[in-house]
Amino acid sequence: MNIDEAQERTAYELIGGATKLRELVDRFYDLMELEPEFAGIRAMHPTPLDSSRDKLYWFLSGWMGGPDMYIERFGHPRLRARHLPYPIASDERDQWLRCMAWAMQDVGVEESLQERMMQSFYQTADWMRNRAG
Repeated sequence: MNIDEAQERTAYELIGGATKLRELVDRFYDLMELEPEFAGIRAMHPTPLDSSRDKLYWFLSGWMGGPDMYIERFGHPRLRARHLPYPIASDERDQWLRCMAWAMQDVGVEESLQERMMQSFYQTADWMRNRAG
C-alpha cells in the first residue's frame, strides 16, 4: 500500500475494524481494573464496567471513521459536558492516556497509528480537564 492509499483509509479501517477496536477497548478496561496505577480513573467508573466498555467502543467507532453507533444511540457525544461530574485533573488525564497507550501496545496497534491516535487522545483528554492540578 502506498502512502496515498494509507491516508485515505480511516483509523477504524487501519486498526482492523470492529473486532480489533472491541479488543482494544476491552484491554483498556481490563488494564484499568487490574493495574493499581489506574485506580484513580477506575474509581470514576461504575461496577461492572459493561456499560462503560460499550460506550467507549461505540464512541471510538464513529470517532475513528467507522459506524456512528454512539451518536445513533445517544446523539452528540458532548464529551466535556458528560464528564463534568467527574474531577479530571492532569493526573486523571495522564492515567487515561497511559492506560490507552498500554492497551494499544498490548493488542498490537501499528506504531504509526498509535502515535496518530495518541496525539488526538491527548488533545481531547487535556480538554476534558475540569480541575486544577
